[in-house]
Amino acid sequence: MTSSSNPSADPSPIVACTISRDVQNFDLLIEDMETVLGESWGDLGFAEALAFFNQPEAQTLEFVALAIDDADEDDLVMLGEIIALAKAKKIKVILIAEDVSPAALHQLLRQGADEFVPYPLPEGELAAAIDRLKKREHQAAQQPAFVSTETPADGVLLAVQAIAGGTGASTLAVNLAWELATVDKKDPPRVCVLDFGLQTGSVATYLDLPRRDPVYEMWSDTDVLDEEVFRQALTSFEDKLWVLTAPQDILPLDMITPEDVQRVLDQARARFDYVIVDMPSTLVQWTETVLNNAQVYFTTLELDMRSAQNAIRLKRALRAEDLPLEKVRFCLNRAPKFTDLNGKSRVKRLAESLEIAIELQLPDGGRQVTQSGDHGVPLASSAAKNPLRKEIAKLAFSLHELGKSDAEAA
Repeated sequence: MTSSSNPSADPSPIVACTISRDVQNFDLLIEDMETVLGESWGDLGFAEALAFFNQPEAQTLEFVALAIDDADEDDLVMLGEIIALAKAKKIKVILIAEDVSPAALHQLLRQGADEFVPYPLPEGELAAAIDRLKKREHQAAQQPAFVSTETPADGVLLAVQAIAGGTGASTLAVNLAWELATVDKKDPPRVCVLDFGLQTGSVATYLDLPRRDPVYEMWSDTDVLDEEVFRQALTSFEDKLWVLTAPQDILPLDMITPEDVQRVLDQARARFDYVIVDMPSTLVQWTETVLNNAQVYFTTLELDMRSAQNAIRLKRALRAEDLPLEKVRFCLNRAPKFTDLNGKSRVKRLAESLEIAIELQLPDGGRQVTQSGDHGVPLASSAAKNPLRKEIAKLAFSLHELGKSDAEAA
C-alpha cells in the first residue's frame, strides 16, 4: 500500500486514492486496493482530498474510493464537495459505505457518485465496480459526439400509439425514425426515438440494442436531469440514430409522472430535429403530456372490430378531457392492396362509421417485417423493396419536406 497521505510523494504513478476519515477502519478496502492496483494508489483524508484535487499530480487519477461509515454522516456537506470537485476534474467516484442511512446514500449518489459498494466489501466487488466504470467510459468513447444545447433544435415531436395490440406501432416508430435519420444524405437530420413502453417496449429488440441501467436511473430521478444524464441514458444505432430504450426490468406505468415525461421531452427536443415517441398502448396520466407536445400523434389500427371499438373509446376519452383530437392521425396497418376493391370499400365504411379520416394506409409487409424485427435491423437495411418500408419512407420524406418548408417560411 502507498501509505503516504500525500500521493504525490510516491514515485510510482498514482491512478487511484482512498478517501476516508481513517482508512485503517476499512482494512478489507486496503486489501482489495492492493490486490487490484498494487502500489499505484494512495490514501487521503477528507480535507486533504479537497486540496490535492487542485494539484497537477491529481491529473493521473482515474478514480477515488470514498469510504464512509455512520460517524461521517455529520460531514455530508464536505463529502458532497469532494464528490463535486472530483467530478469537475473528471475523476470517477466509488462510494464505499458501512451502516450509512439510505437518505445519506441517496444524497451522495445524487451529487454524482458513479458506483456504490457496501462495506464489508463482497469478494471481488471492488474490481467489478472498477470494470463497470471502465466499460462505461469505453462505451461513451465509442458513441458519436452528442448534440450540444448550444444550438437548440426545438425538434418536431411525433408520437406513435397502438389502438390495439399487434397493429404495428413500434414497427412504424422504429422505421420512421430510421427513415428520417437517413432521409437527407448531405445534411442528415438529428433523430432520437424514445421508447416509453416501460413494461413491454420493444424498440431495443427491433434495433438489437442493450437495455442499460442508466435508463432506469434517469427515470427514477428526473429532478437532476441534465444533458450529461440524458446522454448517458441514450444509445446510438449505427452512429445515425439515438435511442432511449425501455428499462431492463418491467416497471409500473405510473412510476413516472407528467413532470418526468415533460423533462425528458424537453431534453430531447432541445437536441434533436425529430423526436419519435413509441407510446404504450395503455392510456396513462402522462399520455396527455405527450399529446400536447406532439405535432402529430399517429394511432395505428387494423380493419377489425376491436380496432373500431377502441377508436370510438379513444375519441370519447380525448373529447371528455378536452384534449387535441385534431393532432391524432389514424394509420391503417395491413391495408388492402390497390386491386382489392372489396377491401377498399370496407376501409371507406370503417372511416365513415367512426367519423374519422384514415390518412395513412400501411401495406402488409409480410414475413419480412417479423424477420427484420427478429434480426434487429430496420426494414431499409433488410428489405429495402418491401412495400411497408416504401410507404414509411414516403411518409418520412413528406414530413421532412414539410418541416423544411415551415423552417424557410419562418
